[in-house]
Amino acid sequence: MKTIHKMTLREKVGQLFVAGFHGTLPSEEIVKLIKDYHISGVIYFARNVEDPKQVHALTKGLQKAANDAGAAPLFISIDQEGGMVARITEGVTLSPGNMALAAGNNEEMVYQLGKVVGTELRLLGINMNYAPCIDVNNNPLNPVIGVRSYGESAENVAKLGVQSVKGLQDANVSAVVKHFPGHGDTSVDSHLDLPVVDHDLKRLKELELVPFYEAFKHGADAVMVAHVAFPSIDPEKVPSTLSRKVVMELLRGEMGYDGVVVTDCMEMNAIIDSYGMEEAAILAVEAGIDQVLISHTFERQTRAIEAVIKAVESGRISMQHIDAAVERVLKLKAVRNLQEDIPEWTDCKREIGSAKHKELAQQASEASITLVRGSEGVIPLQPEEKILLISVGPDVTSGADETLYSKVTIGSFLVDKLPNLTEVIVSVTPEQEEVEKLILAASGVEKILVATYQAVQHDSQADLVRRLVTKYGDKVGVIALRSPYDVDKFQEVSTYILTYESRKLALQSVSKYLLGDIEAKGKQPITLGTARVN
Repeated sequence: MKTIHKMTLREKVGQLFVAGFHGTLPSEEIVKLIKDYHISGVIYFARNVEDPKQVHALTKGLQKAANDAGAAPLFISIDQEGGMVARITEGVTLSPGNMALAAGNNEEMVYQLGKVVGTELRLLGINMNYAPCIDVNNNPLNPVIGVRSYGESAENVAKLGVQSVKGLQDANVSAVVKHFPGHGDTSVDSHLDLPVVDHDLKRLKELELVPFYEAFKHGADAVMVAHVAFPSIDPEKVPSTLSRKVVMELLRGEMGYDGVVVTDCMEMNAIIDSYGMEEAAILAVEAGIDQVLISHTFERQTRAIEAVIKAVESGRISMQHIDAAVERVLKLKAVRNLQEDIPEWTDCKREIGSAKHKELAQQASEASITLVRGSEGVIPLQPEEKILLISVGPDVTSGADETLYSKVTIGSFLVDKLPNLTEVIVSVTPEQEEVEKLILAASGVEKILVATYQAVQHDSQADLVRRLVTKYGDKVGVIALRSPYDVDKFQEVSTYILTYESRKLALQSVSKYLLGDIEAKGKQPITLGTARVN
């Protein structure tokens, strides 16, 4: 691996940037960034993924481009959190998301799944996972974290987050804990605007920072800083990503963290709308960031790198500051053996998405199904019963989501055993005329189930449930396919089940519960409204 002493200024600054690109082959733009700027790494999104074999070939191609250019091997990174935030969803073992795992509350399971996910990523050449999310989610209105968190208990988030870090890193994949100092108590999505958290430092140390202290204690390779302002830390309300008070004074100084510090995507509105790409990149490096992530636009990527180079040449940023960051980056690349050749596809394909791995994920998923309350006689469903299942199709609800559309529904797993089941698919915002038709259709059935999706954010879904409950009472049950907080919109419902996600495995697991094949053993990791909740 090329040492820092043999690097030019351009090459050093390149090691401080991670770039995204478009397409499923190495694009002209990403190859130029690798060859001309020696960027530190790339990030994969769903747009880069067809199937595991293609991802494996893509990674090999990118690493070859770096090697041919005489550059340090690349960090190949991804947001493979599990559950609702994952970029590779087919052909691999997709872990349940954090809140689902917290409902199962099995530390060994979290560790083993972390190791499985890490093992499969590494076989694909992916050596850095922007996970786990260790934000403490205690705000029901949080539009971007929610079920990506292990819940509202700082101690439980810390406990499970550490197991995920250990699992990933035991598979030789760098874990990147996020979003420091904490994105859990926000009601604004930082993809869209700058959230501000007004809690004092005492409260932050007692809650939001607890999981980060534990993750650092257990050797987390890297940490992602949030585009969130904390006036109690930086009174100027500077986003944490750009704040020396957050990164250098709190994170590095007071908390003693000496690992790699990365940004969230710098093209998010919380940053780019107020600072512009060039100045934001300079401020991030000045603040103490080691990896500036620019996920989408080639022109912004090159302008940002050139801006940091000029800032060093002008004396605004010292060479010593750059060298310290580059040393941390190269040290981690050496620790994770990025110079190792990626195995050939024929040597690794059997382990990726293996039956053994998927069985573990299935066990975790089934253990997560949570019955908040149940009206006698609703579950299990019986073959002779006339049942109306209203399924809300999943939709992108935050900037962290990508395409979530799937033809698989709960009804897909019930139709063979429940011949009198009728399933109707509706959007996340059903129209009033549609609601009226559904209420009328429900009059001729014995049981009504509504599978909601973020009803806490969509009043028309909540209105549908409330009107069904008013007319049909305890015949109505709700299955929350993402946010457990949906029930806060319709406290009257007598049967309420949580899956925490709408991925295929979760739909299969809840279907088994509805049929009486498994018990609902999950425990809700968050507090819900008190009315009618057992």
